[in-house]
Amino acid sequence: MTTQTIRPGLRLTRRSALGALAAAPAALSHAARAQQAGRISHGIAMHGAPALPADYAHFPYANPAARKGGRLSIAFQGTFDGLNPFNLRAGSAAQGLSGNVFQTLMTRSLDEPFTLYGLVAQSIETDEARSYVVFRLNRAAKFSDGAPVTAADILFTFDLLKTRGRPQQRIAYGMVRSIVAEDEWTVRYDLAGANDRELPLTLALMPVLPKHKTNVERFSDSSLETPVGSGPYTIARLKPGEELTLKRNPDYWGRDLPACRGLYNFDDIVISYYRDANSMFESFKAGLIDYRVEGNPTRWKTGYNFPAARDGRVKKEELRVGTPRGMEGFAFNTRRPLFQDVRVREALAIMFDFEWINHNLFDDLYTRTISFFDNSDLGSAGRPASPEERALLEPFKGAVRADILEGRWRPYVADGSGRDRNQARTALDLMAQAGWKLVRGELEKGDDNFEFEIMAVDRNQERLALNYANSLRRIGVIARVRTVDEVQYQRRRQRFDFDMMLGTWVASASPGNEQRMRWGSSSASQEASFNLSGASSPAIDALIAAMLAAHSREEFVTAVRAYDRVLLSGFYIVPLFHTVYQWDAHWTRIERPQPLPHWAAPLFSATLDTWWSAAP
Repeated sequence: MTTQTIRPGLRLTRRSALGALAAAPAALSHAARAQQAGRISHGIAMHGAPALPADYAHFPYANPAARKGGRLSIAFQGTFDGLNPFNLRAGSAAQGLSGNVFQTLMTRSLDEPFTLYGLVAQSIETDEARSYVVFRLNRAAKFSDGAPVTAADILFTFDLLKTRGRPQQRIAYGMVRSIVAEDEWTVRYDLAGANDRELPLTLALMPVLPKHKTNVERFSDSSLETPVGSGPYTIARLKPGEELTLKRNPDYWGRDLPACRGLYNFDDIVISYYRDANSMFESFKAGLIDYRVEGNPTRWKTGYNFPAARDGRVKKEELRVGTPRGMEGFAFNTRRPLFQDVRVREALAIMFDFEWINHNLFDDLYTRTISFFDNSDLGSAGRPASPEERALLEPFKGAVRADILEGRWRPYVADGSGRDRNQARTALDLMAQAGWKLVRGELEKGDDNFEFEIMAVDRNQERLALNYANSLRRIGVIARVRTVDEVQYQRRRQRFDFDMMLGTWVASASPGNEQRMRWGSSSASQEASFNLSGASSPAIDALIAAMLAAHSREEFVTAVRAYDRVLLSGFYIVPLFHTVYQWDAHWTRIERPQPLPHWAAPLFSATLDTWWSAAP
């Protein structure tokens, strides 16, 4: 890839910028043709057109009359050792920085499946083929130190993240043929040959880092150096690993943009970190924390009977989520020889006794997950493959099992006793096909016993893993559970240093480029990718490409369903469960708008950017 840079303060005209490409007349000719066919817009949708007009006032789920001021206190479990959410160590970086301290070129409307509107870039230009994209920056945009955001910062950030950023950024940015600054406020990407209709949106979601304040040599380190960004907040105070305080910037350049009206209402946001989930809940009960999303169904059902909840100072809300529910499950690390046989993975998945767990641990509040895009039209479960799906799958014989192709497959349904003999018999039959035999209560193959470790990071994961390990013991599998701290957990995850771990694959209404980093072959060996299982399949790669090349919603749904069938057939994980509700609790000293964003999961950002402090 070639990059055209500009010197700070030097204004490049369109003629001089294009003249810099004179050595490539064929590319210039292509760019000129694309320019003529392109259209400048205030927003871009993955499929179709943006729902909001160019003169929209604010996002539908934001309240432009929201009160400004006050303080928000929130909490996360774990710790942090860095303030850079964009490098390979981002998994252990502090939360709450993206969107608040750092901004992207454009921002997503959570009321549409996948549509972006202007932020640092006030407009976007592309053609029907999406063979190029041009961003024109808002000339008012500036960093918190007062320096203007220019095309030089965009080129700098792109080159930095392409070489030192997170794996998903490296892969996506690597598809860009060239990038050029046409002037101080205009950046053009040549995307010819990428055949990826999502790529302009991926580039629009690139964060903007200040060239004059970013230490390139230390970018890959876990640094606590205070960053400079263009967002509405700056870091005011820091207790390493324990607490972070954000302060609203009174000089924030974008406060009157339509995409920001009604957002970023608190003067101060205090983010505390807790090692223990119970301590975090007790702090919420004591009023030290304003808001929490409850993930424990038993606590949701019985744990909110404390005085503040009884007298109305704490409000519980069961909010329905409109997005696909995604997948959570125990991930097999197929890089380990023990898990390379799909029959072994299916057998171990059969032994997860959802019926017993849901009734005895979770008060029957959960539904078993049967698709990577459950609760949506993107899921394949229960639907026979259409002729169009079968055509996409035709080149990959054997990639999808017959029962999954026909929509008949479901995870094994146990009798709920915790001692289902047919469950164990079915699993052992598959293990026998893979060469494992039950001898004196243990599975053996030659001189090897079937044993592995399940890595957990908190007590909830540990409890679930221990229950699963007990079920596996019924068929002679020895599964040891090891609970580690957050930092060690993230580092082992990033290096794929585990046998099995719990993973979460959040689904959106428009899955796309992120799937490469979760399941694509190129990410299987790429450190810090989210391809936990190490999946590497030509069928997966081809169907991700088909999703990204789809022109219509119909083509897109067809590709996603076929993709879902391939993932299910691989038995890469042990599917867990979900609920269609988000369980929220908050002290009434903070308030939210009544309209909920339809396509958000979770429904609110980590720092509640649409909420505000109640009147004193």
